[in-house]
Amino acid sequence: MAIQVKSLREQVYDHLKAELKSGALDTGAFLDLKALAAELGVSRTPLRDALIQLEAEEFVTISPRRGVAVRTLDATDIKEIYQLVGALEASAVLASAPLRPGDIPRLRELNRLATLAVEAGDWHAYYEHNYAFHDLFLERQGNRRITALVHRKKQQLYDWNRKFERIHATWEHSGLLEHGEMVDLLEQGRIEDAATYLRDVHWGFKVQEPFVNEVYFQERA
Repeated sequence: MAIQVKSLREQVYDHLKAELKSGALDTGAFLDLKALAAELGVSRTPLRDALIQLEAEEFVTISPRRGVAVRTLDATDIKEIYQLVGALEASAVLASAPLRPGDIPRLRELNRLATLAVEAGDWHAYYEHNYAFHDLFLERQGNRRITALVHRKKQQLYDWNRKFERIHATWEHSGLLEHGEMVDLLEQGRIEDAATYLRDVHWGFKVQEPFVNEVYFQERA
């Protein structure tokens, strides 16, 4: 078996993603590239290459004159991410039909575990079970690029300046009830209705907008 060794660019990329997730790199802040390169013990080339990848994934913005800044999500960004993820996950549900015998019990169990995590205030466990619920369909449809894109967009939503380092119980419970409604539709064999519900309700921006405003923009309000 060949040993997988990450390139310097990949190592720098992973480090910067971890810093973004931890909140060490704050939204709107400009990065000191010289200090970053010195801290990591690398030249500017792997750092630049990692930042180009992060810009392509919309985590940072590179300006020729001003430098590199951590992106700030606005309402339009969030709306467009919701529309994109909703459309892709709905297509994954349709592509997953017909369901396998263990799918419905598995989805209900993941939703139960996610509910227990919310009640315990365990953010990490909640997101682990929540991702697994959605990934059942994403992985089943067999397009790894779609799965990777959806994961990146969710990282933008959830791993942004530690906004989700705590349970937002009302929103989470609402989402779990939506999961339950979707599973009921699947159990009834209404695959298209389940996909539409996932797209237009669970990922429907108009439905989720009050929660989005409360979580993302309460300081502004």
